Amino acid sequence: MADVSRETTVIEQEPTVAVEALFGPRADLARQYAASLAAYGEERGLIGPLELPRLWTRHVLNCAAAAPLFSGRVGDVGSGAGLPGLVLAIARPDVEWVLIETMERRVAWLAEQVQDLGLENVEIVRSRAEDWMGAGTLDAVTARAVSALRTLIPLTAPLVRDAGELILLKGANAQAEIAAAEKVIRRFRLSDVRVETVGAALLAEPTRVIRATVR
Repeated sequence: MADVSRETTVIEQEPTVAVEALFGPRADLARQYAASLAAYGEERGLIGPLELPRLWTRHVLNCAAAAPLFSGRVGDVGSGAGLPGLVLAIARPDVEWVLIETMERRVAWLAEQVQDLGLENVEIVRSRAEDWMGAGTLDAVTARAVSALRTLIPLTAPLVRDAGELILLKGANAQAEIAAAEKVIRRFRLSDVRVETVGAALLAEPTRVIRATVR
């Protein structure tokens, strides 16, 4: 079997134009975060070695493309390595971010990154989403690579205030996930459920999000 150790794995070269367009004057913070994730993400169980050759395009920029969709106070459920929460906090310092994560080692990573990057718009909560005491207070909730939509809705919708939004980063099967979640969508009284794409002008593969209003 081929050796995929960090020493022999090529890390994706930064797409400079996209990075500067999506992060603006905070591009250097994005570079610092990506460098830390490339150096330590595999050994700390945050990303797999096969992700390093696509670290920027598949992960960092995929998250950053969604940044214009958010405002107010936003929760990131299952924040993990900080994808999308830390990336969005870098791109949108005017938004308050609550990173909700259950695993201690991931919480430790998030706390280290917040300190190292000097992010003043981030709160880290070690909790399961369903146990968090702030339910019903957020303007929006996001998540990425956590679970299928029908499983994710019961975890995220209760955290959002009335008329707030779910803005969930998804893959190519986003529309099919909506169809499979039809009963759950009705049960949690979601409206205007749709798939949107963002970042098409900058990314070869645009970011897909499922958006819905919570009533």
